[in-house]
Amino acid sequence: MKKIIKTSKAPNPIGPYNQAVLTGNMLYTSGQIAINPATNELEIENLEDETTLVMENLKAILTEAGMTFENVVKTSIFISDMNNFARINAIYGKYFDPETAPARETVEVANLPKFVNVEISAIGVK
Repeated sequence: MKKIIKTSKAPNPIGPYNQAVLTGNMLYTSGQIAINPATNELEIENLEDETTLVMENLKAILTEAGMTFENVVKTSIFISDMNNFARINAIYGKYFDPETAPARETVEVANLPKFVNVEISAIGVK
């Protein structure tokens, strides 16, 4: 049985999907981009701020599901330019304890929704 996770503290989906799905003790988040949930506007002028907003959107979804970043076992990071890897990684790393950080992959892609610079999804376990 699956439970849909939805919070007003993260952006509404821009397509036919949900913010996250909880099935059993597993949480699967949709990829998050830098849409400010309060304004429904993109915030992509500064890469560090953009990445922070992406991580805060993920945090809001995790919180709604009764989890934290400590519950995350896997992330997927999609970036539009691998030259931005270090800057994105510096912000991403602030949200995880290096000793218990999740597995992940980082992939450069040709384009992302709304032509953002970074999109991140996560899988969590209670």
